[in-house]
Amino acid sequence: MHAFPAPTPRSSLERRGSAGCAMQGRSPAARRRARWGVVVLIGWGLGACNGGETLGGPPLAGFAAVAAGAGFACGATPSGVAYCWGDGWYGQLGTGATQTNSTTPVPVAGGLTFTALTAGSNFACAVTPSGTAYCWGGGQLGNGSTAGSATPLAVAGGLAFTTVSAGPFFACGVTTSGAAYCWGGNGAGQLGTGTQTGSLTPVPVAGGLAFTTVSVGGGLGGGGFACGITTVGAAYCWGDNIAGELGIGTTTGPQNCFSVSHPQACSTTPVAVAGGLTFRAISAGSGFACGVTTSGAAYCWGANPYGQLGTGTTTGSATPVTVAGGLSFRAVSAGASAACGVTTSGVAECWGVNSDGQLGTGSTTASTTPAAVVGGLTFSGVSAGDAFVCGVATSGSAYCWGANTAGQIGDGFAGFDATPAPVTGGHTFTALSVGGGAACGVTPSSTAYCWGMNSDGQLGTGTTAGSATPVAVAGGLAFTTVSAGHAFACGVTTSGTAQCWGVNTFGQLGTGTTTGSATPATVAGGLTFTTVSASDASACGVTTSGAAYCWGANFRGELGTGTTNGSATPAAVVGGLSFKAVSVGGQEFACGVTTSGAAYCWGDNLYGELGTGTSIGPQSCGGAACSMMPVAVGGGLSFGSASTGNGFACGVATSGAAYCWGVNVNGNLGTGTSTGTATPAAVAGGLSFSEVSAGDGSACGVTTSGAAYCWGNGSSGQLGTGTRTSSSTPLGTLGGLGITAVSAGGGFAGPGFAGFACGVTTSGVAYCWGANTDGQLGTGSIGGPALVPTRVAQ
Repeated sequence: MHAFPAPTPRSSLERRGSAGCAMQGRSPAARRRARWGVVVLIGWGLGACNGGETLGGPPLAGFAAVAAGAGFACGATPSGVAYCWGDGWYGQLGTGATQTNSTTPVPVAGGLTFTALTAGSNFACAVTPSGTAYCWGGGQLGNGSTAGSATPLAVAGGLAFTTVSAGPFFACGVTTSGAAYCWGGNGAGQLGTGTQTGSLTPVPVAGGLAFTTVSVGGGLGGGGFACGITTVGAAYCWGDNIAGELGIGTTTGPQNCFSVSHPQACSTTPVAVAGGLTFRAISAGSGFACGVTTSGAAYCWGANPYGQLGTGTTTGSATPVTVAGGLSFRAVSAGASAACGVTTSGVAECWGVNSDGQLGTGSTTASTTPAAVVGGLTFSGVSAGDAFVCGVATSGSAYCWGANTAGQIGDGFAGFDATPAPVTGGHTFTALSVGGGAACGVTPSSTAYCWGMNSDGQLGTGTTAGSATPVAVAGGLAFTTVSAGHAFACGVTTSGTAQCWGVNTFGQLGTGTTTGSATPATVAGGLTFTTVSASDASACGVTTSGAAYCWGANFRGELGTGTTNGSATPAAVVGGLSFKAVSVGGQEFACGVTTSGAAYCWGDNLYGELGTGTSIGPQSCGGAACSMMPVAVGGGLSFGSASTGNGFACGVATSGAAYCWGVNVNGNLGTGTSTGTATPAAVAGGLSFSEVSAGDGSACGVTTSGAAYCWGNGSSGQLGTGTRTSSSTPLGTLGGLGITAVSAGGGFAGPGFAGFACGVTTSGVAYCWGANTDGQLGTGSIGGPALVPTRVAQ
């Protein structure tokens, strides 16, 4: 019996660190894996990529095709320009260099344009509009030589190809006449010529069959195999058959290859796949193959130790077996012990081994049945490589997930990713804030970006068009921090000026008027701020002298001025306190921490959110309990920070313990109950936090070890646990990401805005989870929620 190597188990996702634009290649021996299971994608996903910053990668206009190989990937734009990224040791990136990796796409040299491309074990091939095939990388280039090339070389023979597929040290293609040709190694008969003799140039596959496509994979016997679909939809395979990957109903024969002393089952000519099925797509992986019938049903056959056949078991099959779930697929791609497909509705589903997150589910848990790729993206195609997967979204943007040992995810970072990461880098953030249906962040270059709902210009772009990916705030200002509220946002520039944009019905932009603005408008008064906080209809900021100022609506005394009179310009908070920071909540109240660590709150007190020990008084605002000036939070605790949500607040004591107070209908205080409290109550679990963020019915915090925990209402997936289940105690978000900051937000204005949260990793990468009704997760899609942290798009 053939021994299958067990994948390296991972209990949690590795931290992703910035790797720059290129990494020096390592020796092949140090990073070699089973390099099979790659396919070609043709003409998928025409569209536009979102612009913005990249980390060394070029600004691409979108991808029409993408192919994942063994540690590297390649893609072609709608105009046919090819880019590659990842492992470049053998020159497989096509840039003219060897032993140099790239974590972002780099253009293939030569100025050629392509209509189809494929990534193999250590080489790539592509077809030009005239049908000429070119290959580059380590050997098997089909040019009559065993020498590799770091730039594209024409395949010999003068043949006109429509498709080509590269695998483990051999390749096959289909000509315009439907004839199949293969070249490279042939120990298992994988060239289909009737012999075991290899060829450095294309040789015709025996049998005289007319093919529409051919896919090559890695045979478990150490050779390779290939499968193709004829013009009448019949599937044929040839080459290695040790695991039944030829689909003929047996793992013995029909021939024996390699040597007399070590014979292995094979076929040196095409043999019909059993079952009489009519296929429209086929893909050969590592010891197994999958296909899609004309009815949309997916079938797989061959080896199955990790559930890569998708049947719900780990039992192999030498004949096609139906992939479980009853899904209707457009295409399927078989990789190395895992497979992925795209349903007719554009959902990507993956199954099999998941030790590197290659299923894209947000975890490293394997699945023997199709599991949906997280993020809410719709795909036109996917390509499964060696422990990683790439796909083209219907927007034309390319995403990859899984192993990233050589930068093959193409996002500019090191470390694997169990959720789709946008190719060509993406933004990194130093600050992030979640509001009602939108979020904003600041990059290391001090540029502010926002995404999500934009009905009132709260994205600051100068328009009211929403965006499901980050868009730059207009004006060219350099920001140090930004805060997203309900339908408006504010930020502090590097010079200390406060800027606000969006709705301004109550003067919450602080400009002295009630006229809204879709671009940043300077807050009046000439004050120099260090921080600012935006909420439902008011905002507050702290100046360099520690004085707190607030502006906007003041129905419950939330401006802290001693009155309930609103103000369209900054008004000083009374009491003469010196603050480090102030946070404005969604239930018309605010809290701040003084330079001595004392917490004070003011505004509405209906739920005891002022933390004074009572929900009665100390004053009355329109018949409701309130305080029009700061009152000390009870308990005698010393706080490092505080955050206000919708009717409740949380803070982190200098000891690292988290405390919350106020309304607790959803368990948002994290105490293990749903009973509210008017004084700070310790968050359960004994965790040590560095910060906490209170949102709408839920809260999230970051521990001193960099783990993110959330609690409260989970109906929209805002706890990031993979479910919609609420919790009255902290639960760790899935993904094991190293988080430095988190922001919880959502429905300041009521149930129309469901909860969501975002966090920034130690490498500055932004992830969001929860509701995505308006694109507020920034993933490039609008629709269903993400139940686990999902990477914000480029």
